Amino acid sequence: MLKQLNPLGDTTPIRLSEATRTLAKQYLGGDFKATVRTIPLPKPPDDLDVNLAYARHLMDIVEQAPLELLPAERLVGAARYSEAPQHGTPGAPWPSVSHVTIDFQHAVRVGLRGLEADIDAARQARPEPVNFYRSLQLCIAAMRRWVARYVEALTANLADSEFYPAILEALKHVPEHPPRNFFEAVQSLWLFWEFQRLAGNWSGLGRVDELLGPYLGDTPPEEAREILAHFWIKGTEWCGLYGFSGGDAQVYQNVILGGVDADGNDLTNEVTYLILDIVEELHISDFPIAVRVGKHSPDRLIRRIAEVQSRGGGIVSIYNEDVILPALQKFGYPPEEARRFTNDGCWEVLIPGQTAFSYIPFDALQCLQQALFAPVEYGSFDALYQNYLRELAAKIEETNRGMPDAYLQPEFPTPLLSLLMPSCIASGRSYSMRGARYNVIAIHAGGLPDVANSLLAIRKLVYEDRKLSLAELRELLRKDFDDAEAFRQQLLHELPFYGNDEPAGDAMLVQVVEDYVKTAAPSREVSGILRPVGISTFGREVAYAPERRATAFGKHAHEYLASNLAPTPGTDRNGPGAVVQSFCKVDFTAIPNGCPLDLRFDAKLLNTPDGIDMLCGLLKSFISLGGDYLQIDSVSREMLIEARDNPERYPNLAVRISGWSARFATLTRDWQDMIINRTTQP
Repeated sequence: MLKQLNPLGDTTPIRLSEATRTLAKQYLGGDFKATVRTIPLPKPPDDLDVNLAYARHLMDIVEQAPLELLPAERLVGAARYSEAPQHGTPGAPWPSVSHVTIDFQHAVRVGLRGLEADIDAARQARPEPVNFYRSLQLCIAAMRRWVARYVEALTANLADSEFYPAILEALKHVPEHPPRNFFEAVQSLWLFWEFQRLAGNWSGLGRVDELLGPYLGDTPPEEAREILAHFWIKGTEWCGLYGFSGGDAQVYQNVILGGVDADGNDLTNEVTYLILDIVEELHISDFPIAVRVGKHSPDRLIRRIAEVQSRGGGIVSIYNEDVILPALQKFGYPPEEARRFTNDGCWEVLIPGQTAFSYIPFDALQCLQQALFAPVEYGSFDALYQNYLRELAAKIEETNRGMPDAYLQPEFPTPLLSLLMPSCIASGRSYSMRGARYNVIAIHAGGLPDVANSLLAIRKLVYEDRKLSLAELRELLRKDFDDAEAFRQQLLHELPFYGNDEPAGDAMLVQVVEDYVKTAAPSREVSGILRPVGISTFGREVAYAPERRATAFGKHAHEYLASNLAPTPGTDRNGPGAVVQSFCKVDFTAIPNGCPLDLRFDAKLLNTPDGIDMLCGLLKSFISLGGDYLQIDSVSREMLIEARDNPERYPNLAVRISGWSARFATLTRDWQDMIINRTTQP
């Protein structure tokens, strides 16, 4: 069992009850992972329409699902099939869905009966997809049966817990009907979210404070905080089971807080702050939080974000609405739709309940390497650069070729997901058959800071100062600077790289980004699929490294280079303010799918009043200068090395990877080294 919840120190404010903190330690310590197991299920019927077969199989899932009743818990509902943490449909060959945020807000507010009414109304307008609508009704029946089993179990064990009578009373009303109070709203949200997770889907939760805030009423803040804390704690039920190299806790269950509503009014409310309290105290990274902020945001919110960020874990990030809303509207989303934006479970922006989302990443540095090592003698820097752009265009065109068949998968049933997507109900088509209002496959370039630094070095070394020929540079890079260490160090320390608020390096990065956007923008829609532009690596610095040669700016072959649009590790020398200044020179209103900046600080620097003041100023500068999305982590390089070498001492040390936070001890060694390699700001 964990001795403390926050590995960075014991100064975290204590607001929750000892019983709740003990429960959190049990979950985070993996005390309940043995209850997650494979359960034999009947084979899905193969003589039915695939959506009907899925819905019938869903009923088998809920009939066999283990029920979890813990006397210390204030909420019920569990997903204990071992296939679910592995992102699969229990007992069936069908894949499940992630990188999506379904419309929990609508589902909770109308209840199952309201969803039935939505189906009935849609059938009046579109009577022909009989099997599809029937499958949605069967999914509702399965959820009713799942809840009924909990009602039966609670009734039989009512005396075992002080919380069971209230839970039982709530389950007699929700999720069948709209909630009547805050507790019912939280329990209903948990049931809808956990039900889709029971079937192996991994949806983001969306704007939880917008959903729950109106139900707060006269519920005392202390009581509301305890209830919400149990939601956060139960969300760690798979702790210790996930085997992906990106670490335990990556299940795409992001939460969005703050920002404006569809009418443009700021919706920050007391639930916003209660959730930040919980994250600060429990240090649970399984629900990464992104707060929507802008020039309208209250100082109280900015400071509260900074305080939680100073505790480490990279759990809280920010979106700048002043940039993202114009970017979405320029791309073509109506203003009221753009204002509803959330993310896909990582950080890419989308419209919840209306969007089928995926993305295609690629390494732009590979495009430059192909141009640089082509058997061509470039007489000018511009000739080399134009060939790089041709390679870039070819890569983008390659990603467009699969668009005609995208989201046209009749063999892939998604009725449960479609039930919680109002646009799918309205269209009469499933999520996997372009039933969503917006069908999106974003294109994401990685390595752009490395491209910019390489081009800067090539232009100066070969075409301006003429220190060596292009052929000599190629040979130097092929040999990975063998016998040229002094020259490599000179490159690393003397060139004005991106990230230092120096004109030459930043101008090259801006040009590289603008030309990427110009190259990709004509493909805004391909065969009915929207193609918004984004910039990211999503931790693929590890996957890209084996194919990367030595760079012209002094990095060895196969090194872990820039994450997202952060400066290449070790090339930013002038502190975090300069990094923010450099990053914000990009026009992010032209990048509708988003672009993160990753910053890491030494925990000892931030975890002081002066450190928090500094961080508040940095957040405000990022907003006013036009940054897009900012991820801040607070942990020392020394602590990371210690945690890598002695993982048993830091089981709950969380770090930001890209769109998610992970417990550092669960990362593979190469991912740990990639995180350690990132620059720590002075």
